[in-house]
Amino acid sequence: MTKAELVSRVAKRTGASQALSANVVDSALGEIKELLKKGSSIAFTGFGSFSISKRSKRKGRNPQTGKEMIIPAQRVAKFRAGKALKEAINGKKK
Repeated sequence: MTKAELVSRVAKRTGASQALSANVVDSALGEIKELLKKGSSIAFTGFGSFSISKRSKRKGRNPQTGKEMIIPAQRVAKFRAGKALKEAINGKKK
């Protein structure tokens, strides 16, 4: 699913216009991005949570040349599905 398809489904489900739905989706995703950028975590009860994790620098290998290289330390976004989402995906009823 693309962002445009998500906007279309939100508009259809809520009865709002495509423009308003696009604004809402963009705003929500923007806020999540800004909070993660600041190092905060975001939790949606029943859906899941977004957080930031730190990866240490490590040795890697360039797949084209086979040469060893150092992959720098970085922060990465993580998502952990909530219990209700896991159950919905796996077809379990509450």
